[in-house]
Order: sequence, then structure tokens, then C-alpha cells
Amino acid sequence: MRGIKIIGTGMYMPDTVASNDWFSTILDTNDEWIYSRTGIRERRISETEPNWSMSSKAAKAAVENSGIDPSEIDLVLAATCSPDYFYPAMSCIVQQQVGAVNAAAFDINSACTGFINALDTASRFLQDDDYRNILIVAGERLAPHCDYTDRTASILFGDGAAAAVVTKNSKPMYSYLSAKGDYFNALYCKVDQSRANCPLLKPDSLPEGIINTEAKTHFMQMNGKAVYKFAVDAMETAVNKVLAKAGLTTADIDLYIPHQANSRIIESAVKNLKLPPEKVYVNVEKHGNTSSACIPTCLAELGDKIKEGMRICLVGFGAGLTSGAIVFTQ
Repeated sequence: MRGIKIIGTGMYMPDTVASNDWFSTILDTNDEWIYSRTGIRERRISETEPNWSMSSKAAKAAVENSGIDPSEIDLVLAATCSPDYFYPAMSCIVQQQVGAVNAAAFDINSACTGFINALDTASRFLQDDDYRNILIVAGERLAPHCDYTDRTASILFGDGAAAAVVTKNSKPMYSYLSAKGDYFNALYCKVDQSRANCPLLKPDSLPEGIINTEAKTHFMQMNGKAVYKFAVDAMETAVNKVLAKAGLTTADIDLYIPHQANSRIIESAVKNLKLPPEKVYVNVEKHGNTSSACIPTCLAELGDKIKEGMRICLVGFGAGLTSGAIVFTQ
């Protein structure tokens, strides 16, 4: 039986606030237009600080909050789709920064579903007696990925990091994970290989029709309508699937924490699932979409409000297109 217990959380947000009013100075938009479509008022932007640094600060806060010594961490998992390096893995840098000298480390990239997949992975490692405490950190620096001449995507995303320390629990955890690779071109950001100088390499290319314009080759590309439709359906499906595995109903859950992509997506899914809004935690207004960091940021903000014995459902969706949900008892 798999079971996890969160024994510590932490988060880190950069200081610079990009408000909707700020966006109105660089784009043809305004606060009312953005808020009515997204539920977002502001998001944080890391002007100079790399992802690994933000993630390390969130991880240190989570370890301190857990009360364990960093040497007691057996595994570091980093969820990110915006690492500062191809290699080493960001988790290895976090391991060094935190002082988790006895831990293994590797990264997971499933974009906004990253924390869900990392928590599922952690629960499986915890079935092995070699692993007792696992540090999961999710960090994103998405500002360099966004095209700030395009109001459809750049207004959605923010930077930040959050982390959780988890250990074994005798109470069961259930998960449902999914991917629909047929829709990979609905949301993607291409790696810039323009500086490669091997004489044998041919010009880098992707299948015809994926890249919109040459100017946007290395920025995030998103088909908003396709992602919106997928997200609402994926949230509803994932919640229903994981509850069925757990033998529970929507009424049995004390707290729902969805991926914070867009308030309209959350509201649609909540309505379709007939969930009481007071059981659904939403913070998209002040952080925007921080991809894999969204759900653990919610956990860190809730802090001591998450009581022992609470049944919690986490649900996410992201590029890939990926989705997943987890139900556990704290």
C-alpha cells in the first residue's frame, strides 16, 4: 500500500510584481480584459535570479519546516520545465544547496503536471525501505519562455518555486496519471540549437505546421482553445478516475487543490464536478500560472490549515498534454 504524509512545505517568490496595469503599458490590454478572462491580477517575475536558486530557497524552507536534518533526506525530486541547464539536473544543484548529502537526485519534466508526477514517483520510492524522507521541489522561471509581444500567453505565466518533504504514511494514497501525446503541439517551447557548430548537422526543424512564425521559434507556443478544452475535460476525468480508484465520492474530499492555470478553467471543472467552491483552494489571482510550482505553492500557503486526517485531492494538467490527480489522507 502506498501512502504519503507531508511533513514540511516551503515556497519562494521573486520580488518583482508584474501587475495587469504593467501589462497595459507594453501591450494592447488592461486589467479588466485580463482579469475577466483569467482571474489573474498579478504574477511574479524573476529579473535575474535563476530557477535553481529560487528552488533551493523553497527547498531549504521546506526542510526547515519539516524539522528533519538535510542529511536525513534520501531522494531529491525536482519538477521543472524551465531548468537553467540541460545538465546537471536541477535536483543535483538543489541537493548541494540544501545539504542533502545522502540523497539521490533526478528531475521530472511533465510541465504543469510535474508536481503530481513527482509526488506519485515519491510514493513508489517510499515503498522501498531505503527511502524514508523525500524532498520534492517544483520551480519555474517562465519569463524567458514567453513572448511579451503576445497578450494571449504572456499574461498567464509567473515565476516561483515551492517544495514539500514527504514521508511514509499508513493511510493509502491513490493516483491517476495520463498523457495524450497526439496533442503535443498544443503547448510547447522549442530548444534553441541555433548556436550548434557541428558541420554535419542539418538545419534544425520540427514537423511542418508546428511553428507559427520564424520570429517565435524559441518562445512558448500555445493553442489556447485546444488547451482550455483539454484542461476542463482532463480535470474532470482525472478527479473522477482517482476517486473511483479510492472508492470515494466528491463529497468525501475535504480539500481540492487544482493546477492554477486560469480561474475560468477551474470554475468550469468545479461546476461540472459539482464541487463546493469552499472546498477548492485558488490563488491564481496573485501568482498566475507558475506551472509545476502551482500546487506546492498552494500547499505552502495553506500551511497549518492542512490538518492530520484531512482527505486531499490534487489535480493538474499541462504540456504534453499531460494530466493527473492524487488523493491522499494527511
